[in-house]
Amino acid sequence: MASVRLPRVGRSEADAVRGQVGTLRLDRRTKNLTKRLAPGDIALIDHLDLDRVSAEALVSCRPAAVLNARPSISGRYPNRGPEILLAAGIPLIDDLGGDVFDLVVEGEVLRIEEGTVLRGTSALAEGKLANAESVEAALAAARDGLSLQLKKFVANTMEHLEREHTVLLDPIASPRLKVRIEGRHALIVVRGPHYREDIAALRPYLREYHPVLVGVDGGADALLEAGYTPHLIVGDMDSVSDKALRCGAELVVHAYPDGRAPGMARLAQLGCAAVVLPAMGTSEDVAMLLVDDLGADLIVAVGTHANLEEFLDKGREGMSSTFLTRLRVGSKLVDAKGVSRLYRSRISNLQLLVLFAAALITMAVVVTASPSGRAIMTSLGGRWDDLVYWFQGLF
Repeated sequence: MASVRLPRVGRSEADAVRGQVGTLRLDRRTKNLTKRLAPGDIALIDHLDLDRVSAEALVSCRPAAVLNARPSISGRYPNRGPEILLAAGIPLIDDLGGDVFDLVVEGEVLRIEEGTVLRGTSALAEGKLANAESVEAALAAARDGLSLQLKKFVANTMEHLEREHTVLLDPIASPRLKVRIEGRHALIVVRGPHYREDIAALRPYLREYHPVLVGVDGGADALLEAGYTPHLIVGDMDSVSDKALRCGAELVVHAYPDGRAPGMARLAQLGCAAVVLPAMGTSEDVAMLLVDDLGADLIVAVGTHANLEEFLDKGREGMSSTFLTRLRVGSKLVDAKGVSRLYRSRISNLQLLVLFAAALITMAVVVTASPSGRAIMTSLGGRWDDLVYWFQGLF
């Protein structure tokens, strides 16, 4: 499908980013860039169809602006990344062209005026400055073509089911682990949509049940950010930080079915021991199959991908392995997605303050109305006077 171009905005919108200056940080992989992006930097990415999770990661870094070499909304599906950036007040310069990476250098200071990227007074590249109206128009056009994407998605799912049906029928070669999983709950965390809110909503559950904490790649960092140390990290190890890999968790490298495990090279450089698990499917699927095979009583999933938009955000053309995995683990799986939106406390801070004040007033009335209460208050008053006289005597 042809790219949906974001129209150029007028002078009033451009004034918001006129003269933006910042240090350039660039990477063709957005998730790698966010590891070193600092507040006030200018981010240069090469991200077709900027997805929700990547946009939220960029927002958390608070850059001065985001430059994208490719269209942030191609029209393939209604991805929400650009909308999230604009809602956070971060300017987005879109569709600068792939050669922009050859024209700039990491760490140099650049300036943005309207949709133009400048080094000093020299224009390096020109893109389209996104605004709310242009993004909404692009999303509306993308929604019109979503039915075609759904047909392709279903066709690819059925095609891969023919090849991946062993995920359901054959057991995986589970490695021997130090952490005990049999008879316990397992919480699997993927750094997907709303993972922060759902982890926060699960805090009472975590305190009571103490489940085995499993981070899937960057999900290990999500657990660390929330104040928890993962027991197990599963994945190809490309999007998890060195800090997480060294946190003491057991490491299970998800390898290709033929045994190739590119992630082992990185772990060898870090001096981290790990076991290799060859399997088909995604790393989040493999994590579910692993804890199921090792005897977990219940599997709670946070941040996993479950709808068409989320699968397309991940760049997946089908969901065969996920479909088969969820069939296999059956009723043992509880998807925690949306817990934070399903339940919110109805008691506001103001209501708590009013309740506390009412309790104090009630106690004061009871104390002053009863003889014993008046006696206690008289005694306390005397003690207070003694303390004041003692303090005055020091001077």
